[in-house]
Amino acid sequence: MSINFFWVIVSSGSFIIFLALIWVFAFAPIAKIMSERKARIVAGLAHADQARKDRDGAVADRDQVMADARRESQVLIAAAQKSAQELREADIAATREELGRLREKATADITAERDRALADLRAQVADLALFAAGKLVGESMTDARQRRLVEEYLAQGGTAEGRKN
Repeated sequence: MSINFFWVIVSSGSFIIFLALIWVFAFAPIAKIMSERKARIVAGLAHADQARKDRDGAVADRDQVMADARRESQVLIAAAQKSAQELREADIAATREELGRLREKATADITAERDRALADLRAQVADLALFAAGKLVGESMTDARQRRLVEEYLAQGGTAEGRKN
């Protein structure tokens, strides 16, 4: 076995040329594809991370909006309850005022009816007293004279103390 340097150099040159051709036509495009894929994966991971951050931010924003909406609804509910309470109190006050007016009117009506009934009763008592007095005295009294005597009697208080016979 002898080593032929010519063929070793030719084989080595062929191997180097073959390696250069594979490098240019196979390894370089594969390396480029791999670096592009790596860049896409890194970009995808960055986008996924950004999407996760955006989602977390959206969740925080949604929670904030929900909390604000709850606060606003509580404020609106409190205002509505306060308004309803004020309206209820105003209605109660108006009803009490109306009841007071009705009570005063009823009292005035009762007083007026009592006074009218007393006046009617006095007139009837006076008529009966004059009729009885006319029968007892036996003389006829004029209507004007009878009215004058009754009015004097009533002016004195209509009691037995007013008669001094």
